[in-house]
Amino acid sequence: MEALDYHAEERRKAEFDLEEMKIVFRKDNRTMLSRKDLFKDTLRKAAHAWKRIIELRLSEEEAHMLRSYVDQPAFTDLHWGMFIPAIKGQGTEEQHEKWLPMAYKMQIIGCYAQTELGHGSNVQGLETTATFDPQTDEFVIHSPTLTSSKWWPGGLGKVSTHAVVYARLITGAQDHGVHGFIVQLRSLDDHSPLPGITVGDIGMKFGSGAYNSMDNGLLRFDHVRIPRNQMLMRFVTREGKFVQSDVPRQLVYGTMVYVRQTIVSDASCALARAVCIATRYSAVRRQFGSQNGGPETQVIDYKTQQSRLFPLLASAYAFRFVGEWLKWLYTDVTQRLQANDFSTLPEAHACTAGLKSMTTSVTADAIEECRKLCGGHGYLSNSGLPELFAVYIPTCTYEGDNVVLLLQVARFLMKTVSQLGSGKKPVGTTAYMGRAEHLMQCRCEVERAEDWLKPSVILEAFEARAFRMSIACAKNLSKFSNPEDGFSELSPDLLEAAIAHCQLIVVSKYIEKLQQDIPGKGVKRQLEILCNVYALHLLHKHLGDFVTTSCITPKQGALANEQLRLLYSQVRPNAITLVDAFNYTDHYLGSVLGCYNGNVYQRLYEEAWKDPLNDTVVPDGYLEYVWPILKQHIRTARL
Repeated sequence: MEALDYHAEERRKAEFDLEEMKIVFRKDNRTMLSRKDLFKDTLRKAAHAWKRIIELRLSEEEAHMLRSYVDQPAFTDLHWGMFIPAIKGQGTEEQHEKWLPMAYKMQIIGCYAQTELGHGSNVQGLETTATFDPQTDEFVIHSPTLTSSKWWPGGLGKVSTHAVVYARLITGAQDHGVHGFIVQLRSLDDHSPLPGITVGDIGMKFGSGAYNSMDNGLLRFDHVRIPRNQMLMRFVTREGKFVQSDVPRQLVYGTMVYVRQTIVSDASCALARAVCIATRYSAVRRQFGSQNGGPETQVIDYKTQQSRLFPLLASAYAFRFVGEWLKWLYTDVTQRLQANDFSTLPEAHACTAGLKSMTTSVTADAIEECRKLCGGHGYLSNSGLPELFAVYIPTCTYEGDNVVLLLQVARFLMKTVSQLGSGKKPVGTTAYMGRAEHLMQCRCEVERAEDWLKPSVILEAFEARAFRMSIACAKNLSKFSNPEDGFSELSPDLLEAAIAHCQLIVVSKYIEKLQQDIPGKGVKRQLEILCNVYALHLLHKHLGDFVTTSCITPKQGALANEQLRLLYSQVRPNAITLVDAFNYTDHYLGSVLGCYNGNVYQRLYEEAWKDPLNDTVVPDGYLEYVWPILKQHIRTARL
């Protein structure tokens, strides 16, 4: 009995904690708060989350889940997601011992100050300087121009006490390129900026609530001095000689792989949220099709709705699986780096750059598509979709502009193609290029629509398309006497080749996932259906690529589309179950349209009356502005 009472008390406590969290982390009023109130609300939530993390002794993974539950961009995102990984990935053992304990306890709060007012993707063009002064054994951090001002770092504007600052290392008269430095920005006593530092917030951003909870900042240095040992990864001797440290330069790629795999995982979560809202509301909403006075047709039963919605549902699962694979890739890269094995780094860097670009672009577009799939109500703030869109779209430009990242992938693909005859075998996600002769000659053997359900047929079609597009680009590049001129001229084609390669990665990782032990035949069958929807929808969308590269015939493309329509009918009976499987609470979804119980219209009506505009029956300003119009009492000036 005592044991039962104990467990009952624990359940009551857990339920109380959950209800408490819903109140403390309330977010339905975010879009109505002023910028200052929104920011203070963010600070309060971040502080409460940290308090609970300490009280409950949460692990690093559990703490990350709690911060995700708060679901409000905050300075802590950059502290844990960029500042700490940068020091871990690029710092020396001594730097780890000094800075990481303080960072883990949040005795210091950090950000990642790389982007400048005049330079973002072109890191090598950064203008901030770090000049070594051998007389004082210090670096002098300086912003020589207006465009060298650091611009955009999250957490910088009002909160961060420290930053990993990227600047051009100058020793004597020599420029050694861009390197990272740990710089204190604000006093740990009164939080005021230190001498020589000008820092503030860059202002309002897209949307009403959205990313405006984050204090994206601007930062200028006026000859700020820091100790020599605060330079990351490499060091300068006391005499001012630049020498390589025992920390390999390539470790910076490990940090990039970590950050980008996180972004891909976040893409799957954001897309799943949007799809969950749109799918649930599509099942609730009825329009047209009434027979003999009966109920109208559920919107989700219209083929036009299915053809727009179900590929997005399939993409959410596909991105989740490729995100899980990227976590494995990060672990593999880390282990190789520790063993001084850098052989797979270029491929891993290109792979994560491409997947970051592709998944974030698709997700941003998909959230907007989900809004449109919800009709007019999707435009309401309480649908959750406008807010989700506004919060998410910066991912297309931060941590690498998506177009620039794809061009990096294209460069890697062109280099891989150029080495095919040298005996150097392609590795990792480019291993398929090692079967060059077969991929150039193979022909798709699809004769019936159901032939497209064979994983080997799908995979070979995507491999042949990606490889032939890369080969075509390489041949066209060889016609230019100046390779850079050719790369610039052919950049649109190179982008398409990079996208084809990235789509192949996602398709292949999805197929690999299905080859693993998945509990439950029914579950595996649904995942197989979604995998086919994802692949065949891409094939249909990019049919021109597959046909013009002679991977398939127009007739085979038509058969793929026929099979795709049949697959939509197979997704329909389990569509709600498939989005329920994401296990998102109503609080986390933050959507009236996507509520679990489907009581959409009652909640829409109730939410309308919560708007501050409805606090009074007669609006403020009526007597001053509207009444004179109605009574024709507006006076005009006499000239």
